Amino acid sequence: MAKYVYFFGGDKAEGGESLRNLVGGKGAGLADMVNLGIPVPPGFTITTEVCTYFYDNDTAYPDGLKEEVAASLRKVEEIMGMKFGDPKNPLLLSIRSGARASMPGMMDTVLNLGLNETTVKGLSVLTNNEWFAYDCYRRFVAMYGDVVLGLKPQTKEEHDPFEEIIDEKKKARGVTLDVEFTVEDLKDLVARFKDIIQSRLDVTFPEDPEEQLWGAIGAVFSSWNNDRAIAYRKLNGIPASWGTAVNVQSMVFGNIGMDSGTGVAFTRNPATGENVFYGEYLLNAQGEDVVAGIRTPLPINKMQKGNGSMPCLEEEMPERYAELLKIRQILEKNYRDMQDIEFTIQKGKLWMLQTRSGKRTAFAAFKAAVDMVKEGLITKEEALMRVDPEGLNQILRPIFDPKEKEKALKEDKLIAKGLNAGPGAATGKVVFNAEDAESWAAGGEQVILVRIDTSPEDIRGMNAAQGILTSRGGMTSHAALVARQMGKVCVAGCVALDIDYKEKTITVKDKKIKEGEYISLDGATGEVFVGQVKTLPSEVLRVLIDKTMKPEESTIYKDFELLMQWADEARKLGVRTNADQPGQAAVALAFGAEGIGLCRTEHMFFEGERIEAVREMIVSEDIEGREKALAKLLPIQKSDFVGLFKVMNGLPVTIRTLDPPLHEFLPRTEKEIHELADKMDISFEKISAKIASLHEANPMLGHRGCRLGIVFPEITEMQARAIFEAACEVKNGGIDVKPEIMIPLVGHVNELRLQKDVVDRVAGEVFGEYGATLDYKVGTMIEIPRAAITADEIAEVAEFFSFGTNDLTQTTFGMSRDDAGKFLGYYVANDILEYDPFQRLDEHGVGKLMQIGVELGRKQRPDLKVGICGEHGGEPNSVKFCHRVGLNYVSCSPYRVTVARLAAAQEAIKQGSNK
Repeated sequence: MAKYVYFFGGDKAEGGESLRNLVGGKGAGLADMVNLGIPVPPGFTITTEVCTYFYDNDTAYPDGLKEEVAASLRKVEEIMGMKFGDPKNPLLLSIRSGARASMPGMMDTVLNLGLNETTVKGLSVLTNNEWFAYDCYRRFVAMYGDVVLGLKPQTKEEHDPFEEIIDEKKKARGVTLDVEFTVEDLKDLVARFKDIIQSRLDVTFPEDPEEQLWGAIGAVFSSWNNDRAIAYRKLNGIPASWGTAVNVQSMVFGNIGMDSGTGVAFTRNPATGENVFYGEYLLNAQGEDVVAGIRTPLPINKMQKGNGSMPCLEEEMPERYAELLKIRQILEKNYRDMQDIEFTIQKGKLWMLQTRSGKRTAFAAFKAAVDMVKEGLITKEEALMRVDPEGLNQILRPIFDPKEKEKALKEDKLIAKGLNAGPGAATGKVVFNAEDAESWAAGGEQVILVRIDTSPEDIRGMNAAQGILTSRGGMTSHAALVARQMGKVCVAGCVALDIDYKEKTITVKDKKIKEGEYISLDGATGEVFVGQVKTLPSEVLRVLIDKTMKPEESTIYKDFELLMQWADEARKLGVRTNADQPGQAAVALAFGAEGIGLCRTEHMFFEGERIEAVREMIVSEDIEGREKALAKLLPIQKSDFVGLFKVMNGLPVTIRTLDPPLHEFLPRTEKEIHELADKMDISFEKISAKIASLHEANPMLGHRGCRLGIVFPEITEMQARAIFEAACEVKNGGIDVKPEIMIPLVGHVNELRLQKDVVDRVAGEVFGEYGATLDYKVGTMIEIPRAAITADEIAEVAEFFSFGTNDLTQTTFGMSRDDAGKFLGYYVANDILEYDPFQRLDEHGVGKLMQIGVELGRKQRPDLKVGICGEHGGEPNSVKFCHRVGLNYVSCSPYRVTVARLAAAQEAIKQGSNK
């Protein structure tokens, strides 16, 4: 018989990390802590399998679940010495979600469950604290009304309706904090909360604790498919099929007095990765006060508070702080990773409510991973697996130019300072809600999302914004937590800001900032500036690219270089770059590229005299005219290749012959055609007629690629001559050269054979003229399905393959990447496609063609070298797939080389561990 409920509490727990897929991350952490001897309030976990059943059976539950829940609830009652629903000694419960992958704040929680008009009085007498009892009650009614009954803001400008009632009450009473309410205030809030639920929803708040319990369990399961959870899963690649577990746990109370409190902490700094205990707490509060940003919390220790006058937990409760430090060490030793913990102190007793792998910036992940290797806590391979390849971009994130920032300070543009919750620096236009952030960003604007406090509903707007600014919340608030994971610049808890959603203004000091005006955020210092502040490259870029900083001057760079060294030791897949100019190639080399996998020669044709010579060639009526024009291009192209060969200094350089259709080089407007006619001394009518003759209904599948070189072999001749003359000159200058000529858009072996004959003939001629020889290869770009499925025939001629997955995706799907944007967003949003196949390689379709191509090609030519040169070559999932199908290398844009190096290492480590 299936087991649906796992108990934890007392001295022993069922479940744990080995059952994470069943009990979820939160349930696994709670069970592990119990078994490690850490104090945890007792409770039980309802498994993810129940969630699956819930959705498959019209929100029904499997047989036997209610009996298992009742039996586990009795165990909780025995340990706590209280009874659920008892009027004199009531046990209260928290109901929380817990998927196998952490989704902070995306699903729902209900606290203080079990209170009603009777049990609240019993709790009051039991604790001899009427204020505490009614504080719990008003919290419960608001949370249940929101999560279970569904009372939400009616417009995007409206704040949470329960919070609005609280704010009204504060203004009427002349107080600023919840703790300043009287018991009568709290009773009035409960009544008003119930009234608004009744009036807006036509629902009476339930009094029966059993009804409350199953209502909350159902709401938490339902929240697995709320909008924000779905959006978060799509952003983070979490399958909908996983489902969530539900954790039912005995309440412990941080809001019972000044000897009680609640907090969130990280075993290392989640923004920087520094090996210091980092966290926040509030006295006389419940956990939601900290994470939801309702009150701005206090620093957990002396180091965090610096020279500030505010209190910290280390000073206020030194024994509990020391206990937390011991738990920190136990958890890091057990999990060998940075942990995110939640705790409550009830009347001087410490209880742990959660441990999980801590959400951190990519910068912190990189820093902590490198440090943990140095500390002997993890291996180099484990460190590599913990860093998100895409997250390396955060290490390259810009910072404010110190001179420009100093200027902004002198001009009194610094308007406020909050908490430095997310990395880097950002400038953008102010918007006040997530919906507008998303729409403005889609229109090309850079925006800063400004909120009093963010909620999980803001997830899409946060993703679209350059940065996030809140007036409430701390380093562990929702805004800070999610921003760090997304790699967004974030300043949280900026209390000086008066944010008005209805007026769409920020008021601070004597300044008023309206929606659409610019502000700038420094995520490293928490500073907020009015206007735009210029940024500078990161330290890594200043060392590698700008050469304005020495390697030994930057600890960040040294750690970055160490991580990449480990990646190179682990990976099997080569990493090249797509580069058309020596400057691009130099940048890629600095990032660790091992050659050029794609030089697009047409990119060399668009400037100055070049475009005129190309146009002259196109409008020529005979081969003599074309050759005359090509003779003008020859020295220009040759010079380009000399530059590339010198920079690459003996590394392979793959050069693609002309690919786009000729009409792309011709003018389009009447004015431009007249200008060209005058320059070339040709009639307007003649050029117009030539342009018309080149028109194609579907140019993507028209006269382009190898088809151009076959009909006009003189084009291929010129390019081959430029390549080989450049190679011979550079080699004669003492630099080794390894040119690889790649023929594009081949669909039949005869196309490649014709073009290879031209290249080989020109190579022989040039070698004779220069009295030199050098090794070169002629291969093809596999970007037509027919090429993949006849790869054995093509490999008779081709010495290498390179998959051009941009075009291969177009031709496999039968959709233009230039036009697919009109509907691909809809496809992904509605689960027709899991992801955009132009951004991430389609493994099941395009990937199968690649597998076929590799297998057939190497069957004919066992030593066939195979790479990929579409932009997928820098996307981590696609890179990992390329490793699995046996490619020799990937090629990507220069700034994605480090991403590809790390992704390749991760897949090599993963495959090695699977053997």
